[in-house]
Amino acid sequence: MDIQLLIDRLKEIVGDGHVLSSDMDLTLYSYDASLERAMPDVVVLPGSTEEVSRIMALAYEEKIPILGRGSGTNLTGGTVPIAGGIVVHFSRMNRILEIDIPNRTATVEPGVITLDFQTKVLKRGFVYQPDPASQRVSTLGGNIGENSGGPHCLKYGVTTNHVLGMEIVLNDGKVVWTGGKCPDHAGYDIKGLFVGSEGTLGLATKIMLRLERAPEAVKTMLAIYDTIQDGANTVSAIIAEGIVPATLEMMDNIVMRAVEETIKVGYPLDAAAVLIIELDGMPEGMDAQAERIMAICRKNNVREVKLAKDDAERAILWAGRKGAFGAVGQVRPSYVCCDGTVPRTRLPEVLSKVLEVGRKYNVPIGNVFHAGDGNLHPLIMFDDRDPEEKARVLKASSEILKLCADAGGTISGEHGVGLEKISETCFVFNDTDLEFERTIKHAFDPDDILNPGKLIPDHPCGR
Repeated sequence: MDIQLLIDRLKEIVGDGHVLSSDMDLTLYSYDASLERAMPDVVVLPGSTEEVSRIMALAYEEKIPILGRGSGTNLTGGTVPIAGGIVVHFSRMNRILEIDIPNRTATVEPGVITLDFQTKVLKRGFVYQPDPASQRVSTLGGNIGENSGGPHCLKYGVTTNHVLGMEIVLNDGKVVWTGGKCPDHAGYDIKGLFVGSEGTLGLATKIMLRLERAPEAVKTMLAIYDTIQDGANTVSAIIAEGIVPATLEMMDNIVMRAVEETIKVGYPLDAAAVLIIELDGMPEGMDAQAERIMAICRKNNVREVKLAKDDAERAILWAGRKGAFGAVGQVRPSYVCCDGTVPRTRLPEVLSKVLEVGRKYNVPIGNVFHAGDGNLHPLIMFDDRDPEEKARVLKASSEILKLCADAGGTISGEHGVGLEKISETCFVFNDTDLEFERTIKHAFDPDDILNPGKLIPDHPCGR
């Protein structure tokens, strides 16, 4: 279809002011937080489900590639339009449609910012648990696409554990609803299939989320270690004792130094690692549980473990953790985040091997991760203007993901596959597995117009 004709058709659907096609606009939608780049043909900003349906029907009729986009904070190229086509930006669909306290649910549009939503429900005494580090800017629709996690995923799970229902626009523009306020529904679990599908099966236009009562008490501890292995052993020991904290987050020395350059948290710069441990729940018994945890830390060679004195001290500890990804810009201008997951008992071994990979390829690697569920985030820092260094970084990244897979883990805990990990899917799936996934994709999208080229490789493993 002629591009100008496509632009005119889209303007008929959403209005002149909600279609972007200048070179500058298209460039702004050509990238996300990954290293990948590709230009769309046009960007459209719908304001309703009906408009999304008409846009999708147009793309289906003309066989034009189409993908949904939120804030573009995803780290693996999931919203890079490698086939051109239409980018559907959901910034106008940013309403909280309902907060139903008696049923402990909320229904939102996909463009709602995660932290804005969490702040709103917290004022009612409730929480939405998934808390990705990008929550200040990421959208709930994007969290759905990537099945985002965050520090609280240890105790509360990732996004899929908190989605009760969705309104979905399918490839041909049909609108369907799956799930609802009741906990169990007959039929296929379409919402379970859809969460984490990275926009390859359809576009969500309404999302029903689970709310939980805000905890009555919270205790946050900072444990300081002279070796990262002692910190990792502490994590396994805490879980082995039958204690499931709300969070177990670890940072190594490289990341702590970067954070201190920007946020001034007060992390000890001579330590090898720190572990942030948080308990939440009923106040009764929490002091005793905190003492048990501190005793476990001491058994595992902790240098010092201290309890945050108040909410302000707790907030600054979390500001350091949440700001870690941005802070590494103090070290090098670019980074690749290897979001692999391993059984938590294998953490010390795999972390040691990750450092060996950094030495092998002569690149600095900082570690900041959800230690409680074994979700690693090695940050390989480099300058992407240096092609030779970038090539080494990509080899190091793939090797780290292979380490995770070989340890009984997987290649993504919460950042998705997108473009950057598409070859690495063969580390955890065989050709039969991948052909089954292609069959599912084909059932929803036989013309391959929904975010094509993502999530599933189009070639057999070994090629």
